[in-house]
Amino acid sequence: MKKGYTIFFCSLLTVLVGCSGLRNNPLRETLKTPKGIIHQVMQNPEEYEVQIIYSQIKRAANGKASFIDFKYNVDSKNYFYPASTVKFPIAVMALEKLDAISNTSVNSTFSIGEEATQWKFSEEVSKLFAVSDNEASNHLFEFIGFDDLNNGMKNKGLSPFRITHRLSTANSGSRVIKPITLYKDDGSVVKFPSIQTKAFVPLKLNGIQKGNGYLEGEQIIQNPFDFSSKNYYPLETLHNTLKRIVFPEAFEENERFKLSEKSREFILFSMQNLPRNAGYDPKEYFDGYCKFFMFGDTKEPIPDYIKIYNKVGEAYGTLTDCAYIVDSKNNIEFLVSATILVNKNKIFNDGIYEYDSIGFPFLGELGRQLHKKTKQ
Repeated sequence: MKKGYTIFFCSLLTVLVGCSGLRNNPLRETLKTPKGIIHQVMQNPEEYEVQIIYSQIKRAANGKASFIDFKYNVDSKNYFYPASTVKFPIAVMALEKLDAISNTSVNSTFSIGEEATQWKFSEEVSKLFAVSDNEASNHLFEFIGFDDLNNGMKNKGLSPFRITHRLSTANSGSRVIKPITLYKDDGSVVKFPSIQTKAFVPLKLNGIQKGNGYLEGEQIIQNPFDFSSKNYYPLETLHNTLKRIVFPEAFEENERFKLSEKSREFILFSMQNLPRNAGYDPKEYFDGYCKFFMFGDTKEPIPDYIKIYNKVGEAYGTLTDCAYIVDSKNNIEFLVSATILVNKNKIFNDGIYEYDSIGFPFLGELGRQLHKKTKQ
């Protein structure tokens, strides 16, 4: 990251979208767009369960920064499924644990259980951000485990937050963390024993049961889909996770991730790295594949002067993105996090969602409009 974006001090001001005390509210103005996909969604925002946070960044001549957070419908008690956004703290906390062990680096490797395959931390983190690779996330999760992950986030003031299962794998909710063998850079080996965590209490939140039915096997069950045992990562907690990575100096020491500067820089590099630069086929993994804001609804290449440090989530009809966007050509920077549910038939797990017709266009246009208003 460029030195010009280093933060020395930061003041935070949180403002609701509906607040009349501010004459200029970019988020409110954006959501009042009189036509197009934003207007379409905002005609019925409750159906789409929209939540948005936009952070305006103001810099003084000496480089000091201040932030104003504009929010729309943000409430941690209103549940949405976080999907792959949980991979963000998994990657960060895994490297935090690694940094606490001597003679290790992002190039260290580890194996899981009795498997002979060794996984390199740098490669798993890269895959996790570039194409949101599930296996890479699950490998890193096995290294950090439920308790260290959940307690570590809570201890940094990043709550509410709770991870109860892995992603897209058999027996994803197993509370047994497999033994890990860590191969240090000096050739020595550290073994971590298997750990079993306690059972999780079901969540009790607004919207924890969604829809009119869900697909199980080949049968539609005519009951709401129950998310009470699923992962929980509210938008504000997600947004504040990103702030701690990009602007660590804005937080007290005990609120920061205990990362070496090399590890933090590697995370930031991986977050903005495009699939084509990470070795993936650009035809299948186009630039906007994991960049929903501004480019999620297009397969056109992202200009080199725009860097998007982000993590997305996509599952069960819910799309979420959390991003720090930097436009070096126009001297623009801002943070934005948003989630939207697109499930017209209200049947979950059937794979029939309006991602392409509503979800991606909405997040893409939201990013473009906020980029435009930030420039103004």
